[in-house]
Amino acid sequence: MATKTIFITGGIVSGLGKGITAASLGALLKARGFSVIPMKTDMYLNVDAGTMNPFQHGEVFVTEDGAETDLDLGHYERFLDSDLSRLSYSTMGSVFQAVTEHERKGTYLGKTIQIVPHVTDEIQRRFQTISETAQPDFQIIELGGTVGDFEAEVTLEAVRQFQTRNKRDCISIHVVKMDYIYPSDEAKTKPMQHSVIALRRYGINPDILVVRAKRPISQDEKEKIALFCGIDSDHIISALDVESLYDIPLNMEKEGLARVTLSLLGIKESAPNLAELEEITRRTKLTEPVIRVGLVGKYTDLSDAYLSVIEAAKHGGIANSVKVQVVPVDSEHLNVQLLKEVDAIIVPGGFGTRGVEGKIKAIQYARENKVPYLGICLGLQTAVIEAARNLAGIKDATSEEFDEKANHPVIAFLPDQKGITRKGGTMRLGSYEAVMADSLISRLYAWWEDKKAFDFPSLDEVMKFKPVKTSLERHRHRYEVNPDYHKVLQEAGLRFSGMSPDGSLVEFIEYPREVHPYFVATQAHPEFKSRPYKAHPLFAGLIAAAKEQSQNHTTLAQMPVDSVQTVAS
Repeated sequence: MATKTIFITGGIVSGLGKGITAASLGALLKARGFSVIPMKTDMYLNVDAGTMNPFQHGEVFVTEDGAETDLDLGHYERFLDSDLSRLSYSTMGSVFQAVTEHERKGTYLGKTIQIVPHVTDEIQRRFQTISETAQPDFQIIELGGTVGDFEAEVTLEAVRQFQTRNKRDCISIHVVKMDYIYPSDEAKTKPMQHSVIALRRYGINPDILVVRAKRPISQDEKEKIALFCGIDSDHIISALDVESLYDIPLNMEKEGLARVTLSLLGIKESAPNLAELEEITRRTKLTEPVIRVGLVGKYTDLSDAYLSVIEAAKHGGIANSVKVQVVPVDSEHLNVQLLKEVDAIIVPGGFGTRGVEGKIKAIQYARENKVPYLGICLGLQTAVIEAARNLAGIKDATSEEFDEKANHPVIAFLPDQKGITRKGGTMRLGSYEAVMADSLISRLYAWWEDKKAFDFPSLDEVMKFKPVKTSLERHRHRYEVNPDYHKVLQEAGLRFSGMSPDGSLVEFIEYPREVHPYFVATQAHPEFKSRPYKAHPLFAGLIAAAKEQSQNHTTLAQMPVDSVQTVAS
């Protein structure tokens, strides 16, 4: 069949969950055997998300081919269990850039360049490229921003034109919210009525209304919404607040979102295979045992800044049948007491000097107190600095990022490394291969490749796997472990578990298990490849190590005092 296109818009306020709606619908369609490719188109004039402050926009999600994108692509990949490319992301900045480049090259043959048709045609070309390249059964296109925003008008006009040309193969879903008046808590539908009216002014009639609500929407309320919004009451989908993101697909299945979508597009309904989704939701509802993971970073006031890391930690909990509680730890004002109350520590990626010394102190605490540790990107670099200072005796070891005139830059910018293609100008962006040594990390990856079920075995069992020879991970960074210090760092006890194919760049480090129960770090961003269906091995291993440590502590606490003293000694 021809590719069917589903547009998802949002109204009233931002942040209602258009991305989760797109990802959930995609998961439900995939559960019925259909192929699905999602896309996000943002309205801002940035060319991509790479330079945007995490406090304003959340994390930057990186695809396999090195595109720096909106965090919603992370939702798509996690829910659909698929790798996306730069074709799944577009901004108005990149659209205008492309139109200008075409004009400079003479592509338009001297025509006067206008918003309509040249800009709207470029937007539609991007919609069409996905369906022509991947030829999926469905493409789900989420429009960033809110209907009524000045920036959204051009894209909405492009959507109107696209739907006019593909009437039988397109539907529109509009995500809104139920309003509640204080203090009576009475539900009000007027805001969503106005949002639908605003959308219609652009020539787009929503076929389905997804309504965020804090309690179930009654049939009477659905009838009222249907009357004033001109939408069949069966096409009004309640999107209730939930504790876990992974409850949402099944909730929307119960509401009939996939069934209504298929009906509108003239496709016969089929029974979905929801076994994996049901198992995921079952495990996310576990209340014990609880593993507390300290996330040491400088953007801890906004969880979206570390969204993929937080979700990957939860995936580790799913794999180990435990509840993971992520505890934000501000690296700029490090509270050591918080570190004493967690079972594992993660230092995620980041840029700049703010909060770095707090991260180094947290890493020292994890190493000296045998707390399971996972370092990601900057988390590897700071772990190297900590080892250089406290194990190799290089007290002023640091990174060129923090001090361009450093006496001992154990982390440095290496622009001329042989065999390294800089996909992002001065940054390493996208997927890169690492050659793996026989180590805990290489055996963790072996489990990942061999994995046939949710469950992660013990770390002792993992060590029985045959180590992998190579791995592929996504990168987003400028600085590397300085080759001038490789030897001294290894002599100090740091193990280089993975290197770039030419042997010049450190990709993975760890301490042997006889020295530390779990201390691993990577220059890459493994969180981007973690899925609820299959936790990334570095996160699964971290939670497994924390779980084992926690069980050992419980066993000791339950022993008689004399026995505890004997074991401790």
